[in-house]
Amino acid sequence: MRFRWDWLRPVVQAPYVPTIGPVHPSVLTEDLFTDTLTAACTDRWFLRYDKDIRWSDSKDETVLVGGVVHRPGQTLIPTLSRRGAGLVKVHLYGIEPDSVPAATGLARKLAAEHGAGTARVVRFLGPESPNGRGTRIRLKDFRTDACPPPDGPIRPFDQWPPEAAGTFAAFAEQLAADGFAFLYEQMQAHTVGPVLTAVLGGRVAGAIGPMEIRPDAIGTPQLMPQYFSVLHEHRGKGLGRLLWQAAMHWGQTHGAAYQLLQTKVDGPSDRLCQSEGLASLGFTYWQAA
Repeated sequence: MRFRWDWLRPVVQAPYVPTIGPVHPSVLTEDLFTDTLTAACTDRWFLRYDKDIRWSDSKDETVLVGGVVHRPGQTLIPTLSRRGAGLVKVHLYGIEPDSVPAATGLARKLAAEHGAGTARVVRFLGPESPNGRGTRIRLKDFRTDACPPPDGPIRPFDQWPPEAAGTFAAFAEQLAADGFAFLYEQMQAHTVGPVLTAVLGGRVAGAIGPMEIRPDAIGTPQLMPQYFSVLHEHRGKGLGRLLWQAAMHWGQTHGAAYQLLQTKVDGPSDRLCQSEGLASLGFTYWQAA
């Protein structure tokens, strides 16, 4: 099947494609949605512009093509992740009064059919919504503003003296829940781009990375999402802003046109992005089915 843009476009409030995530508004077409159906029929094959291709040999989440509902005013796109106990998500693009009950019923039905332990409905709000919640989609456009290098203790990991670089393992362990233990494994295997680090008192106190640029669906260079955090005892000292600014400088000087981010509404990263002037493209949030 193919999606009809005249049906889908009026109900897409935020530039988010199931299994792909946020996309730049300039590439948001029915082709991206249809690509996810094609990928679902090829045994967890990655689309060439999928950001997750950096981390795995196969795609964890796929569209359940047989469960797609597509008609004027309402499109429901279910996905299945086999990770853990299994998760079915129904992405709801709809304006009709019965859209939420329809999405909830579909999520429960498909979770039962596929033995998934959790069922959710993913919903969207436009950037001007006064009831923004969940996760905000942010855009940094490198073509509109200069990104000068910050003045602070920020360098790529491999440019620090061995004594300081050697403390990254302990840093990663402390922030394992934020993905840094996984990132450190990739760094040791030399499979990822540079990781920018902040060092205080001879020890790693914060990091952002990996710094990598990949083409989007139409070939525009995009700075990929990074792991980003500062140790709790060093928060409130401006290190997060310095790391962020260093990352934006790296992206701009290496030819990226933009970066897309997802930030928890009113969380520290969201407030940082707001103060740095990033545009808001809309919101995603979920509810249990």
